[in-house]
Amino acid sequence: MTRTITFNELRKIKDSLPDGSLSRIAQDLGVSIETVRNYFGGHNYKDGRSVGVHIEPGPDGGLVMLDDTSILDLALKYSQS
Repeated sequence: MTRTITFNELRKIKDSLPDGSLSRIAQDLGVSIETVRNYFGGHNYKDGRSVGVHIEPGPDGGLVMLDDTSILDLALKYSQS
């Protein structure tokens, strides 16, 4: 499932996560923590992989098109815990 949100919204979700959530998401999905960080705007492709995030410049940090919302779905779940 694809989804489009602003980059600032994506960063706000990341910033609202309790400590340890990025590691927990990585473990739950069987990916590296750097891959999860890349999803939220990181650029470490040596230790992590690209996860289908496409950023278009624009207001509010630009638009982010997410090809797969698995990481976002878990982040939203953990931010509400």
